[in-house]
Amino acid sequence: MTSPVLYDEVVTAAGRIAGVAVRTPLLRSDALDAATGARIWLKPENLQRTGSFKFRGAFNRLSAIPMADRGAGVVAFSSGNHAQGVALAAKLLGLPAVIVMPSDAPGIKVERTRGHGAEVVFYDRLTEDRDAIAGAIAAQRGAVVVPPFNDRHVIAGQGTAGMEAVADLAALGVAADLALVCCGGGGLASGFAVGSRLPVIAVEPEGYDDVVRSLAGGAIVPVDNPGPTRCDALQTLKMAPLTFDTLRAHGATGMTVGEVEAARAVAFAFRELKLVVEPGGAVALAAALSGRADIAGRTVVVILSGGNVEPAIFAECLAA
Repeated sequence: MTSPVLYDEVVTAAGRIAGVAVRTPLLRSDALDAATGARIWLKPENLQRTGSFKFRGAFNRLSAIPMADRGAGVVAFSSGNHAQGVALAAKLLGLPAVIVMPSDAPGIKVERTRGHGAEVVFYDRLTEDRDAIAGAIAAQRGAVVVPPFNDRHVIAGQGTAGMEAVADLAALGVAADLALVCCGGGGLASGFAVGSRLPVIAVEPEGYDDVVRSLAGGAIVPVDNPGPTRCDALQTLKMAPLTFDTLRAHGATGMTVGEVEAARAVAFAFRELKLVVEPGGAVALAAALSGRADIAGRTVVVILSGGNVEPAIFAECLAA
């Protein structure tokens, strides 16, 4: 068993990212409350730098690297949002960055990762091991590996979103009952649980429900090639001991939503909230809108975790 991430680590992360990361607002919508029967407060991390919450954890992780170890830079692996977060954090801190990305990663995410000055190395997600590729590059260059969720600094950085949400609600005299959080490997969900100290429901796409299965079964349970999904940011097949133990320590639970439900949530966000959200960034909203989450009469924080969506996929969602 690993030691769960602690609240003090999130406090330290908040100090590191202050003035660099965007303190995203809390938003409300009468239409959303009417559709769900709940009082919902949205935390729109699609408005974060690089378009997702990932910048928080990336900047905190890179900031924690001792100055003597920064020269060789960093290596990360990601389908896109962590890639962009690490690329921008490296640029701001003056570190070289290599990002290992799947060959089928959305073009918009690849372009923006390169736009921040990072070198991109592609791999086949079905036949190659991204961890091994990144490890080999790091060993050759003497670089620091920055994983997308299996890292205390990364999780603590993501947890600052939860800390902010609760503090902003408290300033309004409001206390939330729970949080619905988009989930791939569990970095945001576990960090949010630590930083907010709220009960967290981790929401995954159907098929990619390794976190749901693991939390329900009391042990890490991987999934095996579930097939394509519009939720490209949430295609994790196996969670890490660190995210598992942190989520369990906070009593988190999980649930899934379907492809159509995620698409409809993207469309709802656009039409009713005037926000552009990618399918993977909308699964928590989908859990609220679909009725899968039992939230009627409750005060709920819902995370919109990213907005980096391909135009063609976005059009498909609007047509749902």
